Amino acid sequence: MNLRARLTGEPLALAGLVLFLILLPSLATAFFVNFVMTQTLILGLAAATIVFLSRYGGMTSLAQLLMFGIAGFMFGNAALDGGARGLNLGWHPWAAVGFAIVVTTLAAVVLGAIASRTTGIYFLMLTLVYGVIGYFVFAQIVEISGPGGITSIQRPDLLGPPVRLYYAGLLLSVLAYVGFRALRRTAFGLALQGVRDDPVRMASLGFNVPLHRTLAFVLAGFVAGLAGLLNVWWNGQIDPASISIGPTLILLIIAVIGGISSLEGAWLGAFVYVLVFTYLRDLPLVDRIGITEARFNTVIGVIVLAIMVLSPEGLTGIARRLPVRTIRKELGGTRA
Repeated sequence: MNLRARLTGEPLALAGLVLFLILLPSLATAFFVNFVMTQTLILGLAAATIVFLSRYGGMTSLAQLLMFGIAGFMFGNAALDGGARGLNLGWHPWAAVGFAIVVTTLAAVVLGAIASRTTGIYFLMLTLVYGVIGYFVFAQIVEISGPGGITSIQRPDLLGPPVRLYYAGLLLSVLAYVGFRALRRTAFGLALQGVRDDPVRMASLGFNVPLHRTLAFVLAGFVAGLAGLLNVWWNGQIDPASISIGPTLILLIIAVIGGISSLEGAWLGAFVYVLVFTYLRDLPLVDRIGITEARFNTVIGVIVLAIMVLSPEGLTGIARRLPVRTIRKELGGTRA
């Protein structure tokens, strides 16, 4: 009975975690909720799209931060009126949301259709090229951004108080997690996993391999766009540097820290990253051993290296091995 409870306890654990996160604003400080946890949910939602494409589609994409950024830039261009940069369309905030999501999704359709005909390292490098092109587009075309980006972006009145943005991030994160998990059992999800494992055989069976990859890329781009909207509301501004090579690799690192084969690892990796980024400098004696803010990326690199040595599956791989070992001991004791 105890073994069965361990093997079927995942939905209960998820429900318990969500309940805890719902109650968190009444248990923790405003800084922890509105800065650490809100940023964790935003980055985790974006990193989950990398995990989704890698786990179910066999595609490691470096273009997710570009989708993330396109949504933010398009919202800023549509919502602002009379700003120093951008189109300054002055639309209603929710109309600007729709515009941003539509443009992001269309961009994902075009880029996904091109990338879907490549695999492996070629897909990875092509999506990296997407990110580089996107950076220069927003950095050099001053009509939509320019080097300084777009500032003074206001979130919709419905999300005015910072805690509401936290709850919006939590809601979208839960929906994305449950949706991605449910998708794997659908006809499309099973076909996508078949494409991941053996695209040649799936093509011979009559499946349109590029179409399945494109649709997966579009879905991931849509979700990354939602994360990008949360991010621009949280930051109040967006600039091309936020979607450059450095942040692009950081998003991939977040997925790797948590476990790129595990959806929940996206949020776990984001939580660890934000914790280290926020509190490392406050640890006693840290500055005396040469760990400064300028060397933060070095610290992250050491953390990633240590995790990869201990578990190539990231922190979720370590967490999953612990109960398995306990179960094996129980089974061994029962047999004895």
